[in-house]
Amino acid sequence: MGIDVGTTSVKVCLVNVDTGEVSHKFVKDTLATAAKDLPNADLQDAGKLFSALHGCISRIPHECLKKVERISICGQMHGIMFWKQGQAWSWNGSDEETAQVSRHQQWEVGPTSPVYTWQDARCSADFLSSLPVPDSHLRLSSGYGCATLFWLAKNKPEILTQYDRCGTIMDFIVSLFTNSDIVKTSDQLAASWGYFNTVKSQWNTDIIEPCGFPVKMLPEVLASEKDAGVLSHNWFDIPSGTPIGVALGDLQCSVRSTLIDSDTDAVLNVSTSAQMAFVKKPPFHPNDKPEDLTIEYFPYFGGTYVAVAASLNGGNCLAAFVKMLQEWAVDLGLTINQGKIWEKTIALGEKAKSEDDLMVIKPTLFGERHDPNLKGSVANLTSHNMGLGQVTRGICKGIAKNLAEMMSPEMLIEAGLTRIIGSGACLSRNPVLRAEVQEIYQMPVEFTNEGSACIGAALAAIDVHYQKKS
Repeated sequence: MGIDVGTTSVKVCLVNVDTGEVSHKFVKDTLATAAKDLPNADLQDAGKLFSALHGCISRIPHECLKKVERISICGQMHGIMFWKQGQAWSWNGSDEETAQVSRHQQWEVGPTSPVYTWQDARCSADFLSSLPVPDSHLRLSSGYGCATLFWLAKNKPEILTQYDRCGTIMDFIVSLFTNSDIVKTSDQLAASWGYFNTVKSQWNTDIIEPCGFPVKMLPEVLASEKDAGVLSHNWFDIPSGTPIGVALGDLQCSVRSTLIDSDTDAVLNVSTSAQMAFVKKPPFHPNDKPEDLTIEYFPYFGGTYVAVAASLNGGNCLAAFVKMLQEWAVDLGLTINQGKIWEKTIALGEKAKSEDDLMVIKPTLFGERHDPNLKGSVANLTSHNMGLGQVTRGICKGIAKNLAEMMSPEMLIEAGLTRIIGSGACLSRNPVLRAEVQEIYQMPVEFTNEGSACIGAALAAIDVHYQKKS
């Protein structure tokens, strides 16, 4: 079983251990936004995220759940949440009941902090520059767990006094499933928090502890192939004792699900955000300090790294455009749902031509980690290029061009890559964006609807299954 706890949805799937066939894939929107406690905060309700997971599992047939041999969970990287051991969850069933009855037995999420997501922008450039320099090749950005924890310790210390554990939302769910009082995370997720040396596989405790950082709250870090524990109760017909893998990053699992040939393929994923990535083979190890502001190297599987240009701007930019059109319609006294706007704008965008004299749109509405103050812009406006389809085409071109500026076509060629495999909800549903990616990269691009992080998590579980057998 693969689970992906995403920013806007939760996905669950089963993958056959022997054939690799994907079955019973379910997606449920989370609607988990929590009330903001301050401007620039981005918070989600952990209970609602778990409820969305519950909703997906409940749709899988009894007989399939009884066959689950391993559970692997991945999800939104960088974010952090807090809880108090012994109060954050409870079990309302009895282990003596049958698996059939256990479908009605559930965990209930108790009081926790909200999830401070990767989109949390309260850590200004000035604040980040005031923090100690990490002993890591990975930079520190707003929305990263350790940066958020530093910010809370300085600005809202009363929040931290309420809790004694922290982790990503996935680490929390793994702790809940295994009923563990020790929070365990993977090197993939630890690296996404900052202040983690991936070569030594160690937190920078000697650097951050003297600055008042509560290092005792940091999770224990395991390699991505390790188990975090076992399922502590029969749950939805999944038997207790089922191994639970340590939580993984959605980036790595998206790459794992999409990659066909790791020697020659790059992977492009466009969902809420966007990433272009490829695997760096051993004996590659990143340098101590970042070489390129737009490319980072995150732990992957089997001791390798994945080179990634992670843009904060992807499907969220198109979603902002659609929302704007809906609000304009309301201002004009009209009513139209967003689904219709998506359908119409994409259809009109397909009719517009990329080679036309389009307005030049830089849709970097959410900044970038290498330039948090980056704003969007529009240029080359004429009286003939303001049609809705032309604007839609211009936004899609801008998203693709922004990615190419972060990881260029030349860079992929120099790495020996000959093909791009594209995936992600935004890419799979938007032929205009797909066309613009092909136009800008001038490289064969294959698109797959099957690639997703929950499938990658399940495939990672199968990899571990066969490693243990051998």
